[in-house]
Amino acid sequence: MRNRMVVALVALTALLAGCDDGDNGGGGSTPSTPAATTSATGTLAEAPSSPRDTAPKRGTASGDAGLTVTGIRLGRQAGFDRIVYDLGGKGTPGWIVQYVDRAVQDGSGKPIDVAGNSILEVQILGSAYPFDSAVTPYAGPDPATDPHVPGIAGVYRTMVFEGTTQSFIGVNGDRPGFTVTTLSNPTRLVIDVDHP
Repeated sequence: MRNRMVVALVALTALLAGCDDGDNGGGGSTPSTPAATTSATGTLAEAPSSPRDTAPKRGTASGDAGLTVTGIRLGRQAGFDRIVYDLGGKGTPGWIVQYVDRAVQDGSGKPIDVAGNSILEVQILGSAYPFDSAVTPYAGPDPATDPHVPGIAGVYRTMVFEGTTQSFIGVNGDRPGFTVTTLSNPTRLVIDVDHP
């Protein structure tokens, strides 16, 4: 019993030592984690635990943005499914993310078959062709899927047209709520979709 109390006390002490009051002026050797913040473009470090809002989301790209999608990842979290677009290049992305009745490719007008009950169109603003950004583009499966993320039927295409990367997310639900955030170091666009 005494050993358990000592271990618990040591763990609690380590946890408290890792807490940072925001003063990064020295003193501790534990790196601090930036606090969640919101900017005028809607950028967050952490998304809410259960997104409920279904309205279109918009954010503005930085003036120097020239980004290329380098990866797509899916994950299941408590209360929501997460889609991450890894981005290489310079600047920060803007976005327009909204539900659409059908998937249509920019430029060609070609319809795209997307599995699921609902379709989220993702437009990543401030995009660049790989030969302009000097970044190797995403070359993974189309659609990107993960059997551990059953709420997402697939993430389709990442086509660049006139400074915008277009992608579609097939959602296995009737237009559940979602949030859009960005993370840096490395740059990522993150979309969290409420579990259907």
